[in-house]
Amino acid sequence: MTLVEQSAVAAVQKRTILTLVATQAVGAMGITIGIATASLLARDLSGSESMAGLSQTTQVLGAAVAAYVLGRVMDARGRRFGLLAGYLLGAAGGLLAVVAGVVGSMALLLVGAVLLGATTAANNGARYAATDLAPATSRARALSVVVWATTFGAVVGPNLTGVAELFTDAVGIPVLTGPFALGAVAMLAAALVVGIFLRPDPLLVAREGAPPAESSPAVEPVETTSWRRALAVIRARPALAAAVVGQAAAHATMVAVMVMTPLHMEHGGAGLEIIGLVISGHVLGMFAFAPVAGWLADRVGRADVMALGGGVLLVALVLCAAAPEGSSGRIFAGLFLLGLGWSLATIAAATSVADHTPLEVRADVQGTADLIMGVAAAAAGAVSGIVVDVAGYPVLALGTILLVVVLFGAAYVGRRTA
Repeated sequence: MTLVEQSAVAAVQKRTILTLVATQAVGAMGITIGIATASLLARDLSGSESMAGLSQTTQVLGAAVAAYVLGRVMDARGRRFGLLAGYLLGAAGGLLAVVAGVVGSMALLLVGAVLLGATTAANNGARYAATDLAPATSRARALSVVVWATTFGAVVGPNLTGVAELFTDAVGIPVLTGPFALGAVAMLAAALVVGIFLRPDPLLVAREGAPPAESSPAVEPVETTSWRRALAVIRARPALAAAVVGQAAAHATMVAVMVMTPLHMEHGGAGLEIIGLVISGHVLGMFAFAPVAGWLADRVGRADVMALGGGVLLVALVLCAAAPEGSSGRIFAGLFLLGLGWSLATIAAATSVADHTPLEVRADVQGTADLIMGVAAAAAGAVSGIVVDVAGYPVLALGTILLVVVLFGAAYVGRRTA
């Protein structure tokens, strides 16, 4: 590649990062604003506390399916088209959640939650888009900058519950549906940003400029991408497989505990404002220190940072298990560290996925990795409601340590095979 071509690619990469940063900030606000109330709305509509986590679990499952579908769309049409579709579907899901609250339908809430998952899938796809044109030596930092941009929307979102309550009073909809209505507006704004400014498409530019060595004769043309072929690519590369498993274990750990924390706090008399603060601290841990995680992953290695994330998650789970119902310093610290451990582990794992995936099937394999991550998290979220209902929140937190053990194993394999 000539110096002129390198300069052109660098300019496209800069524009891509700026666009993704803006998109993530707005899109994250749309998807996180309902975190503090989703389990409460599901409980009220279903009439069962054991079903309280089902809304967010369904959303996670929707994100998993959408990740695979959007991955195939991105491989065929580019990042821009896939991200735009994800945000528009998410906005439709937010509006359906509002309608579900108005008519009192749990089934409609679950359909809305599935569509809301498309926005999560789009946000995850955006982090991969940041790596398409990034040099290997700074790939984790490029990915982490986009993850870090989520901080604004993710922290502000849960704290807009008060504004959402005023909005619901004004328009006459149930108070717990307000965050979903405001979230739908934010997702439409994210779709507008990515639709206008993500040009040229970074994945298509990367393919146009890839040298012959970047193509692998063992991988079929992109037009025939499939679940089976994506799995074959993962199985053929042990470091890639380890990254996929590690990412899934870290995400499942976070979701299992996070979705049931609002209910645990409400049992002790904590109000929506306090619950919103705890969730804000959690998402602050998830996103605010992402550049540090990216720098470490580039500096000391992906596998070592995955293991570090596992250690932080372990401490978080012990603190959550020891936290009484309601508001406490331990639940604040535990949820913050749960987010931080997730950040370290998933940024390192996602970068490793980008490192070891052939360019011609990159989005497809990345979508498959996110599908596996989402299914694992959905299963963990579904079980979490039952565990809390039968045995309590502390048992859930301690039992989730088993997933951290899986994460440590993935980090070990990744270090040996990278």
